[in-house]
Amino acid sequence: MKIAMGADHAGVDAKNELVQKLSEAGHEVEDCGTQGEASVDYPDYALKVAESVASGQAERGILVCGTGIGMSIAANKVAGIRAAKCNDPQEAVMCRAHNNANVLCLGARVLDATVLAEVARAFIDSPFEGGRHARRVDKMMGAENSPSR
Repeated sequence: MKIAMGADHAGVDAKNELVQKLSEAGHEVEDCGTQGEASVDYPDYALKVAESVASGQAERGILVCGTGIGMSIAANKVAGIRAAKCNDPQEAVMCRAHNNANVLCLGARVLDATVLAEVARAFIDSPFEGGRHARRVDKMMGAENSPSR
């Protein structure tokens, strides 16, 4: 699977570890940055990853910042993106199974390295169930183009 990954300065170390683990597991990883610990703006990296996924260049995306919240908000601004902030493997399984999430957002300051890897693995390995969940995802995605209610 091709995975686009990005992080801000708070998540760069965790991102680098995940890039290595996912590459070793046989995935093709597009590292969208950042590469250092100098302060950067997380939306820049969230948008790079989200646009890679939305365009079909990558199948899924993973974003890491301090909490995962800012990355999730920013990524969800891109049409076609369903970004989910997950704190444990079960949330990652469910965001894929029921919501067909295509971008995972993680918090490097709230989860340790072992949990980050477990959540990422659950996200990558979990399929979308479809069925009644597809109808619900279609309703969510239809809201992208509808006028404010």
